[in-house]
Amino acid sequence: MVWLRPASPLLTVAAAVALLAGPIALRAQDAPAASSTASAHTSASHPTPAHAASAKPVLGAPVKSYGSPGAPIKLEVFTDYQCPSCRNFFETTLRPLINDYVASGKVYVLHHDYPLSGHQYSGMAARWANAAARVGQFGNVEGALYDNQMAWEMTGDIKKFVSTSMPAADFKRVEQQMEGCDGPGPTAAPAGGVAYPPGGHPCPLDAFITSDIALGMKIPVEATPTYRITYKGQPLPAASGAVSWAILRQFFDSLLAQ
Repeated sequence: MVWLRPASPLLTVAAAVALLAGPIALRAQDAPAASSTASAHTSASHPTPAHAASAKPVLGAPVKSYGSPGAPIKLEVFTDYQCPSCRNFFETTLRPLINDYVASGKVYVLHHDYPLSGHQYSGMAARWANAAARVGQFGNVEGALYDNQMAWEMTGDIKKFVSTSMPAADFKRVEQQMEGCDGPGPTAAPAGGVAYPPGGHPCPLDAFITSDIALGMKIPVEATPTYRITYKGQPLPAASGAVSWAILRQFFDSLLAQ
């Protein structure tokens, strides 16, 4: 886990449920990062928006989400693709969540980029993810980035794993968006705002990343991963750190039983 400020203590599900009449909080303690694998990943299905079939399609905002916005529970997640605890959270908690409660319409997951300045390639990884999200390939690329995190963070060769995560035609459209996006991408500055490491400069995709960073600073994001739960329109206090799928599922069940 990458901390920006000291962690909050663990709040058990039972204690969280006891707060349902007022503000609700779910806190999680740190957990060891799961080991990464360089093998091809199996990503959960991701809704693919329709696009005009043209050589240079008109692309809108990236769709970085799983499931239906009409689900009773919304889970917003702020992560850094180079953060080991974010990888652990995605692979051991979010994947089963997406395959189960997202697939059954109970939860809507919305991703926000929060690349940190201590990670050399996290801003660039966020650029690739946003480019992929604009052609309906976010789920595949997010999975590929986390599954192969230990490989690309050594060399910065993110393109290699993005290219093998989707059909060639879609990757070509992703590549077109990455033209001119050389050098390190944007990160959340420790003192606030957005910073570019030496050699970095803005590219058109950065507007989506910096928008997420600005939102995260309002939460505020104190560590990665940070997640915020909204139940039937009622936002709950944000929490940071790794939390198991078993614990999170119990908490969601307690909300759905209200």
